[in-house]
Amino acid sequence: MSAVPHPRHPSSRHRAPARGITMIGLLFWAALVSMAGIVTLRVLPTVNEYYTILGAVEKVSKTGGNTVPEIRAAFDRHKSIEYSISSVSGADLNITKNDERVVISFAYDKEVELFGPVYLLIKYRGSSR
Repeated sequence: MSAVPHPRHPSSRHRAPARGITMIGLLFWAALVSMAGIVTLRVLPTVNEYYTILGAVEKVSKTGGNTVPEIRAAFDRHKSIEYSISSVSGADLNITKNDERVVISFAYDKEVELFGPVYLLIKYRGSSR
């Protein structure tokens, strides 16, 4: 009598295809995650500067003064206190009045070097409310 393997015996099962990530897949995902990390680390300081400028513009629009030179001088004073503002000065501000309310707006471009000759251009715009 020949030995017939039992249907539940490991030698009688078909092997399931291997599951998981290959080495090439792992390298692809590692490169993708590291590139996203590099871009994030390079862009984060510019986003911080934008929100700092926006906060300064909000504060100056409420308490800066009534004339354009007073508002520009108030922003420059605020800029001298905030070390992270380097892209905008008081002369770069667009100051208007809207229904007896001072509206200050600004716009600037920031180039972020990623690696080698590759740059990322970000266009920031903002205004007081």
